[in-house]
Amino acid sequence: MDRRPWSLAGQVFALQVVVVVFLVAAAVLALVLQSRHDNNAEARNRSIAVAQTFAHSPGILAALRAPDPSKVLQPHTEAARKAADVDFIVVTNTKGIRYTHPRPGQIGKKFVGNIGPPLAGRVYTESVNGPLGHEVQALVPVFDRGDKVVAVVAAGLKVNHVTGVVARQLPIILGTGAAALAFATGGTALVARRLRRQTHRLGPAEMTRMYEHHDAVLHAVREGVLIVGADGRLLLANDEARRLLNLPRDAEGRHVSDLPGLDPGTVELLVSGRAATDEVQLAGDRLLAVSQRPTERAGAREGTVATLRDSTELRALSGRAESARQRLRLLYDAGLGIGTTLDVVGTAEELARVAVPRFADFVTVDLADPVLRGDEPAHTNTDLRRAAVHGIRDDHPLYERDRLHGFLPSTPQARALREGRSQLVPELFAAPDWLAQDPERTRSIVDYGIHSLIAVPLRARGVILGVVDFWRSEKPQPFDADDLSLAEELVARASVSIDNARRYTREHALAVALQRSLLPRELPEQSALEVAHRYLPAVSGVSGDWFDVIPLPGSRVALVVGDVVGHGLHAAATMGRLRTAVHNFSTLDLTPDEILGHLDDLVGRIDQEEVETTVGVGVMGATCLYAIYDPVSRDCAMARAGHPPPALVRPDGGGVTFPDLPAGPPLGLGGMPFETAEMKLEEGTQLVLYTDGLIEDRTRDIDEGIELLRRALASHPGRSPEESCRAVLDELLPGRPKDDVALLIARTRALPPDCVAEWDVPFDPAAVAGMRAAATEKLDDWGLSALSFAMELVLSELVTNAIRHGSAPVTMRLLNDHGLTCEVADGSSTSPHLRYAAATDEGGRGLFLVAQLTERWGTRYTPQGKVIWAELSLPGSEEDVDGAALLDMFDTEL
Repeated sequence: MDRRPWSLAGQVFALQVVVVVFLVAAAVLALVLQSRHDNNAEARNRSIAVAQTFAHSPGILAALRAPDPSKVLQPHTEAARKAADVDFIVVTNTKGIRYTHPRPGQIGKKFVGNIGPPLAGRVYTESVNGPLGHEVQALVPVFDRGDKVVAVVAAGLKVNHVTGVVARQLPIILGTGAAALAFATGGTALVARRLRRQTHRLGPAEMTRMYEHHDAVLHAVREGVLIVGADGRLLLANDEARRLLNLPRDAEGRHVSDLPGLDPGTVELLVSGRAATDEVQLAGDRLLAVSQRPTERAGAREGTVATLRDSTELRALSGRAESARQRLRLLYDAGLGIGTTLDVVGTAEELARVAVPRFADFVTVDLADPVLRGDEPAHTNTDLRRAAVHGIRDDHPLYERDRLHGFLPSTPQARALREGRSQLVPELFAAPDWLAQDPERTRSIVDYGIHSLIAVPLRARGVILGVVDFWRSEKPQPFDADDLSLAEELVARASVSIDNARRYTREHALAVALQRSLLPRELPEQSALEVAHRYLPAVSGVSGDWFDVIPLPGSRVALVVGDVVGHGLHAAATMGRLRTAVHNFSTLDLTPDEILGHLDDLVGRIDQEEVETTVGVGVMGATCLYAIYDPVSRDCAMARAGHPPPALVRPDGGGVTFPDLPAGPPLGLGGMPFETAEMKLEEGTQLVLYTDGLIEDRTRDIDEGIELLRRALASHPGRSPEESCRAVLDELLPGRPKDDVALLIARTRALPPDCVAEWDVPFDPAAVAGMRAAATEKLDDWGLSALSFAMELVLSELVTNAIRHGSAPVTMRLLNDHGLTCEVADGSSTSPHLRYAAATDEGGRGLFLVAQLTERWGTRYTPQGKVIWAELSLPGSEEDVDGAALLDMFDTEL
């Protein structure tokens, strides 16, 4: 198992422990030695003092002369021993025989020790292993009065009985050692913590490995590394830096300015300490890319680190790579910026703007005239129209926009159109075929500074639509083969977009023409309303918006505005079908809700038929608003199917309101009935009908559009419908609307009371004659006596039928408007039918006579019953009928 090496802090701690233990052991050893030395000295001194004191004590000589010296001396020695706190006091004779001893059994035995020196008259100390153990003893001679040694006194101590200095000082030494160890441990912990912070918690193995890797990378990397101190001295240079800068071996430690062979710019950069990124510096015949960053610690700059890369070989490659990158970027921008609109001229301008100034200084786009109209160009058409011209300056001498011009067969443009291949003219001043196009203008182009040309044909689906010219003036280098391929790629991308725009232009023109042909060209004559209208097709394609004004019997007028969901020819064709259907349903003289109900059924059938016959194609619904205005009663009945509500502008002050009409579902959904709302309008009220394209826009919500419409209508209440249309469009619509807009503004009129005559008819056949007379009298008042005969015949038939086949009450009304209208109403809902009577039939010819005498006739149902009406043309009109001649013809036929 691998053993991890100790960290630096652990090693320091171990060293400190060893030092502390060594010091403690040395102190203990010194203390023991010192204590032993002190103990021996103290034992000798005390032993000598006790022995000398006892040897010179009075009575010692007398006791020695006694017959039994031991008996006399033993008590005295024991008393003295205890008093002196020594282990023994022994008195011997000159032969070394003990007279006394702490152990009486040792009396009379040979003394253990050297008594020679005391016998010689000297005090002597020694250490011996005596009967009591290891002892330190002092031997003192006893002199008689004549200075003769007569005995020896020995006093001593055992060593372990000396004072325990070691025992007293050892805790202090050990405590001091423990404190030192604790201090060392704390210091080691602080050092370890600081080291971990400085080494980012890397251990010795990691530090060693990191250093080895750092050293390997530093000297093996193929990029020069220099570390320069704050004083400008070179602190470190790796092998690659030495090679690139040709540094001497002793470069490290020297000031950068003192290094030989360095370029002054490189020296200035390294000494300055400023940050740099890929600055190009010379180093002999090399170009070095130098990057430099300052190093800081605690806010103070310590030096810089610089990296060096040899970019000599990469400069040429990078130039080509940068050129390729710019070309790819140009093609990418062309893909995003060309073809954003379905407009031929707009797409040509986008191509010119993308190429200038990154590729060319000027770009011109010439297209055949049929292309601008949406058609394919004819092969024999050589004239082109300048659709776009764009450059870095506006004072160029090139042909201006919208100019129709042709190219000589020898010119590069003509060859490009004829051969379908791009033409490169590097030097225009040396191209006589191009100079021959228009000598005066071409010379001015060359004098202007334009010196190079690329002409690329615009080809789409095998058809050449025009030619694109790329010109250079400010860029000194002429076009080359690489530029030619780039120009062809740009034009190829633009060709598809221009062809799509051309085809869209054609389809849009066809759809607009179809839609305008399906909308009313002229509004019919009527006296109930003053009407103005606008229709604006969307810039992106027509849709199914439509409007209509339909005269109804009884001087009434129907107003219709509708919108088919979708765009294009399909929506326009569907709109035409719905408009025709509305006209047909209006002849039935139905209420607005009934009209919308019939339209709903029709749209549902159309949708179903188209889904079954054409996969994925259907009407997908439509909206409509239908209103009927009666100028006699000034009543207005309206119903809507998913359509925005109309606006009413009051004549008395310009107040604008939006009636709360019941909002029926769009046409084609089915399932929900429609409701008619009725209201009475003041004369002069403006009724504004519109489609959602007027008020809806991506930049605003519908409420904001409604409010803009309110302000546009309320600002000038007295203006005419025509002026109101113009003001509304100026206020609400941008220059080119995104959706179709149909706007219909009608100002109401009231039929004068003197133009209306009404009678209650008695429910009696005899009353017919009186009604004829009253009608004749009224016609005389109106100056229409020429119509009296025909009107008498019509009234006789209608009133008689009402009395015979209808029910009370019966009324009769004459209206003098653009024509003379006769209306007979009764309480029955049974409608008469026109039929042809046989030669032998006695009756059945009345309605036939009415049909021949009148311009038109019909039946209108009301909540009270029905109304049979008939209209006669006024005298002088083309439809004026000679009633007497017609009656003669009818009698002859009978």
